[in-house]
Amino acid sequence: MFGMGFTEILIIAVIAILFLGPDKLPSAMVDIAKFFRQMKKTVSNVKESMEEEMNVSEIKQEALAYKKQLLDVQGEVQKVTSIPDLASEFTDISDDIIEEIEKPKAPKEEKVTFKKKKKKKIEDDSIDV
Repeated sequence: MFGMGFTEILIIAVIAILFLGPDKLPSAMVDIAKFFRQMKKTVSNVKESMEEEMNVSEIKQEALAYKKQLLDVQGEVQKVTSIPDLASEFTDISDDIIEEIEKPKAPKEEKVTFKKKKKKKIEDDSIDV
């Protein structure tokens, strides 16, 4: 324990009995145990907070990487969807189609004349009687 052997612990116990006496020794041992327990909790809390901080920084880095990827994809989508020439062509084509549909078709104009039409002659050469 703490890198000490049995003989060192025995020497410390003898010195403690001499200085504290048998009356105060049990309460002193309880106080020492409480002190070590509190130190252990403090060291544990410091370790946990350091690990959380390290973990939080990793999470922040991952979040920033995902944000960068999303912004790149968003830029590409905007490039693809915002083609003004293509949009104007579609509106021009749709306007032409709408005009064609809405425009009433005028009947063919025929000239009115009072001239006689010539009749076609049937040739009787092909018929022999």
